[in-house]
Amino acid sequence: MYFGKVIGAIWATQKDASLVGETLQLVQPLDAAKKPSGSPIAAVNSVGAGAGETVMFVTSSEAAIPIRSRKQMSLVPTDATIVGIVDRIDVVVDSVIVLK
Repeated sequence: MYFGKVIGAIWATQKDASLVGETLQLVQPLDAAKKPSGSPIAAVNSVGAGAGETVMFVTSSEAAIPIRSRKQMSLVPTDATIVGIVDRIDVVVDSVIVLK
């Protein structure tokens, strides 16, 4: 599971049938300090996250599980799926909790 920030929406009027009704977001991966890390990635939005929100997302075959189970399909063509909206991240530095 990774952290990211939703930086945009992706509009695709033509897409695989298993993705009909799903929204797609552009997510910028973040490191533990909430700094950009790597290139943005297209992700299926399974939780209704909006632009600017910090999210948790999964990749690889795990990315298909939230959609596959909801739609009862065997295969869903996704490499990344947003699975949570982050309210707060607490990081411990030298025994002090630093709120992020």
